[in-house]
Amino acid sequence: MFRFKMKQHILPLAALLCLADAFQVRPAPIIRSSLHRLYSAEAKTDINELNSEAAINDAENLVQTNGENKKAATKRKMELTWCNADACHETIREKVVGDHNHMELTAPATGQVAYSFVDDTSSTSANGEGALYSPAVLILVKPDDEDLVPMAVEVIEQLLEYGVQIMVDSIFREKLRNFDNIDLDSEMIRHFDPKPVPGFGSGKQLLSPSEDDVTNNSNGEDQQHSADLSDADLIVTLGGDGTIMYASHVFSGPVPPILPVAGGSMGFLTPFAREEMLEAILIALGLKEVTADENDGDDDKDSHVNKNGLTISQRANNNMHIEASSFSGYSDREPLAFGNNNKICISMRMRFDCRIFGIDGSLRARYTVLNEVVIDRGSSPYLASLECFCDDVHLTTVQADGIIFATPTGSTAYSMAAGGSVVHPAVPAIMVTPICPHVLSFRSMVFPDHVVLRCYVPSDARSTACVHFDGKHRTELSRGDSVQIEMSPHPVPTINRVDHSADWLSSLKSNFNFNTRVRQKKISTTSVSD
Repeated sequence: MFRFKMKQHILPLAALLCLADAFQVRPAPIIRSSLHRLYSAEAKTDINELNSEAAINDAENLVQTNGENKKAATKRKMELTWCNADACHETIREKVVGDHNHMELTAPATGQVAYSFVDDTSSTSANGEGALYSPAVLILVKPDDEDLVPMAVEVIEQLLEYGVQIMVDSIFREKLRNFDNIDLDSEMIRHFDPKPVPGFGSGKQLLSPSEDDVTNNSNGEDQQHSADLSDADLIVTLGGDGTIMYASHVFSGPVPPILPVAGGSMGFLTPFAREEMLEAILIALGLKEVTADENDGDDDKDSHVNKNGLTISQRANNNMHIEASSFSGYSDREPLAFGNNNKICISMRMRFDCRIFGIDGSLRARYTVLNEVVIDRGSSPYLASLECFCDDVHLTTVQADGIIFATPTGSTAYSMAAGGSVVHPAVPAIMVTPICPHVLSFRSMVFPDHVVLRCYVPSDARSTACVHFDGKHRTELSRGDSVQIEMSPHPVPTINRVDHSADWLSSLKSNFNFNTRVRQKKISTTSVSD
């Protein structure tokens, strides 16, 4: 059906009838739909006074003019952008191809992230040579395990011989005083005490750290060799997953690469064995190169070489077997070879930027979260009542024991125990999992990382609620209070033993016995023939 734009004159009814006959269109629907538009208050012209033949000519000329305009119009091509609440970005992986604006993807949404070292031309000295630089390593040791201290001390001694600066916190520094071979007065050993980060935390800490926090437990000697968050080039965690979460809590902003060394109970996030800690640190800092020759002639039954030429130690990947390894046999092992072409694979572990707002809209607290945010009913006997939104669009009304907002890293923690999906750490997503919901249709959901999720306690809720951030900072939510959850711009980069998929799958199998059962026996040919 043709639709004409009428500006200064209106086609009479006779012209419409002729056009309908010319285009073989039933006139009755046209008449019915056109009478209300043509003969309105703006077109009170007597139909008998119009010349039908002239009107038909006008209509034919109008049709011809519209056709010419259509042919002369410039063909337009689509342009795609990515937009969020802040701005739109032109560099995206989707593109428009062909003459008919078809769309295709230029690359996957995610991939394996790796880093390597290049010469920094900006630090070249006057004689044309590169300026000398001493990297700094922050060593975080599980505080309640005294067996880890001697191993950390031995590694520190050897790192100092390589000219690496060592950063230690107050707790570990006091333990180092028991070792005469460690000179705490040396400029190469710097004192590190985590200080409150402005804009994070709760109360006055949201605005700026107090003077007491800045000078906490620091004498003049310690201040002389003190270090802050921006001084570390590498973080080495010797402990379990809790030590990594502690590092994430300390570094609310940008985080240096973390080398996770197994020293805890389970160690889902710690693929490196204690015995290879020194060599892994040197490779991660670029102080030792990995060559293909190191993989030649490897007949060790405990390791194998994959298609990329990477030596994968079964003892390193299976943390349950690390306890059986002795540090004395470290020199007899094959050299550690991880990474490809001197590139170190890392997992960019997504974090949440979480805020608590009061009923008046004021910011009460702000935290970064590596695993999950949990809103539950606390000690109340009533169900938690929450109204949740996704990008200011109502998501659902929660009536349950609680709800979990998990990162991909946290998908194998509380969320998985509550029935949530297990998500690869490279997937940019937010998992929403209810805790014992009062309706069976409330299932776990997965959202893209660019959305902003918000839950508040309604005014008609029977009681208050409680929110936890990585199991800490328990805060009561009164009626009208809300929690806002969005992706943090500062992920936690953890160094992979092999790559993000191999490390993750190995941890699933070794720690959770993922999908493990007795294999079905082969059907015997005798029974089949019978």
